[in-house]
This record gives sequence, structure tokens and C-alpha cells, in this order.
Amino acid sequence: MNSIKYIKIITLLCCFSFLLSACNGKLPGGDARKFPDDPKLRVKKNLEEGRGFRLKDEIGKIGSGGVFEFASSNELWRASLDAVDFMPLASVNYSGGIIITDWYSNDSNSNESIKISIRFLTNEIRTDAVDIKIFNKTCKNNSLNCEIIETDGLLVNELKAKILKTATLLKKEKEEKKK
Repeated sequence: MNSIKYIKIITLLCCFSFLLSACNGKLPGGDARKFPDDPKLRVKKNLEEGRGFRLKDEIGKIGSGGVFEFASSNELWRASLDAVDFMPLASVNYSGGIIITDWYSNDSNSNESIKISIRFLTNEIRTDAVDIKIFNKTCKNNSLNCEIIETDGLLVNELKAKILKTATLLKKEKEEKKK
């Protein structure tokens, strides 16, 4: 029974010595005369000594929110969603900057369907800002033996032109509202 008691005391002392060594032998609080009264100066001193970190550039800066580049303020994003609003969306990823539609076919020919992938390469409105891929699926014998082909050319260029034109109009509209 006594040996268990001594083992507990030794374990407890080892834990305290470990905790004190983690604090470099200093107890919290320490000498208050070494720290400035002003909280901003105290934070600055702690940062200089490597005792903490800060998340903002300026100490005490108030009112700075997050920056959402691909949110509703991005004209390319909004124009792209407007261009494919008739199609069901399979995947939309703001942070990755990609829109993928599901397979779409009109009622007149259910054996053919298309799928559109729009990838954003930049936030600026310019011709190389979006990478558009359109896939055409042709099926025979009621969805058996389907062939998928990536289409280039006219449809891709028309869709890109529509997106860029709409984005330009949205940007002009936004700038006019600011004035």
C-alpha cells in the first residue's frame, strides 16, 4: 500500500516538473512591471519576443471582413451561371472555380445529350479567363452503346462570347451603381 502511495507522489512530482520545465521555470503572471500598461504595446512586445501571433496586419483594426473573390461580386461567375441556367448542375465549386452541368437533352431527341464544364482561370474579364469544354453523348438502343465526344469549335466559342459579353455588362452595371 505504501509503495503505491510513493509511486503516485513520484508521478505527481514528475508531472509538475515537466509542466514547470515547459514554462522555463517561470510561473504565469511573473513581474507585472516588465509589461506595458497599454494593451496594444503589450501585444506588440509579445509579438517581438515571439510569444504569440496575430491574424491581422494592424493591431486593433476593426471592420475588415473576408475577401470573397468568387462570390456574387464576380461577374464571370454570375455570367456563367446565367449562360447555363437551363441545364441541371452536377457540381458547382466556388473555391475551385468550376461549374459542371449534368447531362442535358431536349425532348425531341433523347438519344443525344450534352454536358458543359466551365473552369475559371482568372477573375479578370478576358478571353482566356474561362476554359470551356462541351461533351456530346450519343446513345444507340435506349442508352446502351453510348459514345462521348468532346466538341470543339462553334458552340464553345459562342458560349464563351456570351459569358464574356454578359460579364462585361454586369461589370458596367456594378460600376454605375457605385457612382
